[in-house]
Amino acid sequence: MNFTLSNEHKLIQDSAREFAQSELLPGVIERDENKEFPTSQIKKMAEMGFLGMMVSPKFGGGGMDTISYILAMEEISKVDASCSVIMSVNNSLVCWGIEKYGNKHQKEKYLHDLATGKIIGAFCLSEPEAGSDATSQKTTAIDKGDYYLLNGTKNWITNGNSASVYLVIAQTDIEKGHKGINAFIVDKNTPGVSIGPKENKLGIRSSDTTSIMFSDVKVPKENRIGEDGFGFKFAMKTLEGGRIGIAAQALGIASGAYELSLKYAQERKAFGKEIYKHQAISFKLADMATEIDCGRLLCLKAGWQKDNGIDYALSGSMAKLYCAEKAMRITTEAVQIHGGYGFVKEYHVERLMRDAKITQIYEGTSEIQKIVISRSILK
Repeated sequence: MNFTLSNEHKLIQDSAREFAQSELLPGVIERDENKEFPTSQIKKMAEMGFLGMMVSPKFGGGGMDTISYILAMEEISKVDASCSVIMSVNNSLVCWGIEKYGNKHQKEKYLHDLATGKIIGAFCLSEPEAGSDATSQKTTAIDKGDYYLLNGTKNWITNGNSASVYLVIAQTDIEKGHKGINAFIVDKNTPGVSIGPKENKLGIRSSDTTSIMFSDVKVPKENRIGEDGFGFKFAMKTLEGGRIGIAAQALGIASGAYELSLKYAQERKAFGKEIYKHQAISFKLADMATEIDCGRLLCLKAGWQKDNGIDYALSGSMAKLYCAEKAMRITTEAVQIHGGYGFVKEYHVERLMRDAKITQIYEGTSEIQKIVISRSILK
């Protein structure tokens, strides 16, 4: 085993780190407070190639591997998890889903603009009564011959208002259960599509999270992804890759909190010496460093398996579960290390703590990851 990053990987990591520090850090607190979508920052991320990293160059993407994506996601997430979740959804769910399972027409029509950031996409699976239980789809897509008639509501949609393209999971044949579910590409400007208000969230506040309503929306037959009844499998396979991205996001949030804590502990003095010289603080830092390294190795293993055509469902779930849980713990400890300063916004760690929480919830809660892991190890 070789644990050394290639020169190309190091370059991507360095570029992402420099970009995050120079372009995302300024104004990140204000964007969070004001729920301000990072329009100019996302445009610059697109120019850097961060919105279509794994897409083939023939469709305008970077043609990079999953390891590159993980490295970039970690560095972006250290500074602004709102930007990284936009990046994650566009890369892991929308671009990957269309490139992997879309037909030639769908790829040619949508992929280039998505990969280059001319437009961004959203993934519409969750509903008011279908979160962790993705089989309980109430949104319907009734076959009308030349088109499907789409009706229903999707909740908690990242990029909901800012996206131009939605991947929508809907029930076509209720009697078939999950085998009657399909996936569709829906343009935002299609008549009958409406968007709810932006959610007022605990964390990732500048990212765009809304409900999407579909009322008698006509979806052309050619916009269905895969064969009839493929939608549930499409959603699950797409989310398997998405979990690697969210694991990297959680890792980055934890890493950012740790780096801020390490710096603070070397500067702050108490009882006549820097606080890192107190065992109570040095042991916290030791635990944080160890857990971050473990999480990074889990992420890289999952990414390596994906890149090498090895089943990564188990490793992706392990990475997502571990990194999400540790992100919550590490960011809480970061606030504790900062003391009273950790409780105010200008020191960043309270925002990272708030951002960490969602990684335990979206793209499969920690409890769902444990179901996936236990089923795999008990086969």
